[in-house]
Amino acid sequence: MYGLLNIGSLVLGLIAWILPIASLAKRNKDNNKTWVLFSIASISACVISLCFQILYNDYLVRIEDWSALMDTSKGVVRLSFLLSIVTIVLNVISAIVYNKRSK
Repeated sequence: MYGLLNIGSLVLGLIAWILPIASLAKRNKDNNKTWVLFSIASISACVISLCFQILYNDYLVRIEDWSALMDTSKGVVRLSFLLSIVTIVLNVISAIVYNKRSK
């Protein structure tokens, strides 16, 4: 059951990246005013994805699987930062594009 947290984290992380890209791809087709909703959903997916990783690490601590924690903690930290930074950058780009277009 707890292994599904990693799969859920991966899926939500991909959703966090796909939503702003989809919003940007849709921008030329109509006057899209839903970009704010896409950005909020993107950031929410990123946060939930990171929460899933925290829950999985908590599970590893509770079962005292120290070797798994030592093996994966560096990768989890790096990928969490990558997920956060890319999500923020994509949403900032989306905000800039839509603010320029609305003026």
